[in-house]
Amino acid sequence: MRNTLWAAQSRDENGRRRSFLSVREPDAVRPIIPLNSTASLPFVPPSYRCTDEVDSPTAVIPKRSSMAATVSVTSSLATVNLPSSRRFRRYGRPRVGMAFASAGVSVTEGEGKLPKLVLTSARGSEAEIYLYGGCITSWKVAKDKDLLFVRPDAVFNKKKPISGGVPHCFPQFGPGPMQQHGFARNMDWSVAESQTEDGNPIVTLELKDGPYSHSMWDFSFQALYKIYLTEKSLSTELVITNTDTKPFSFNTALHTYFRASVTAASVRGLKGCKTLNKDPDPKNPLEGKEERDVVTFPGFVDCIYLDAPGEVILDNGLGDTITIQNTNWSDAVLWNPYLQMEACYRDFVCVENAKIGNVQIEPQQSWVAKQILSIA
Repeated sequence: MRNTLWAAQSRDENGRRRSFLSVREPDAVRPIIPLNSTASLPFVPPSYRCTDEVDSPTAVIPKRSSMAATVSVTSSLATVNLPSSRRFRRYGRPRVGMAFASAGVSVTEGEGKLPKLVLTSARGSEAEIYLYGGCITSWKVAKDKDLLFVRPDAVFNKKKPISGGVPHCFPQFGPGPMQQHGFARNMDWSVAESQTEDGNPIVTLELKDGPYSHSMWDFSFQALYKIYLTEKSLSTELVITNTDTKPFSFNTALHTYFRASVTAASVRGLKGCKTLNKDPDPKNPLEGKEERDVVTFPGFVDCIYLDAPGEVILDNGLGDTITIQNTNWSDAVLWNPYLQMEACYRDFVCVENAKIGNVQIEPQQSWVAKQILSIA
């Protein structure tokens, strides 16, 4: 069944009318324009707004309207040119590979012909996100200067996770009963919503259980991953909801790769934390306490910091100071493989927000964690 674009209008919590685009199945609301056509896309005048003006995400669209946005198609990619005076929102679950766009958020064909979202703020910062794995692979504040790192051995063929950027570890961090770091980084995410606030793009990705996840972890769940780009920051919010009829537990992390000079990079803010050091034996980590004000990467590093603070500071050794803030990511991980990845270990460090201990949530309950990466 073919996906189509829909237009609708609702009011926000302040009573302001907001128009948005929606990707819905054909029986949800009236189709306006298929993605493979070129035409004008009418929006809802006030008399046709949703019955529930706050909560209803869609409305039936009339045949005539005085406002229009143009949808044009180049190859397989659709571009939507929207009036700049309004904030537009997308809803729905587009199939992977479907083309769509809105102000500040566009879709392109990435490596391996995988769909890639590009977020661009009004002040020129940019982020790139692959739907495969829900993986942020690029964050640029200044033009041509990427603060994230993708390994040269990364592959984009869905046969393995994307190695670099900000991969998801869920519902397992590290080795365990299922494959390394779980399955979220091996699955296709979909777009639940996109919008722009004050010139800053926001996109929310969604992952739900399916046969692949059930083969390893027999629970129903929903993961929502909101990504918010501003001039000097990249923020994320991860919401895990138990949609099953029984409780489940998990652990998780954002395995963030930062571009760095490993010999000059350092992290501040971890002094006093309890540590689980996986060097020299990853299977039998040594318990300890961090005594250093400044943690460096002199060789192989794989260390968990329990009950880490809400903020740590990374000096990437390349002239950038990155503040890493978090809410409800209770732990941190520092990692650099050293000679295990001789081709690239000098060019990155991983500073990860994590939840190492098991999180248990009851049916219909949610767990939320936030991360803010910012640069002065």
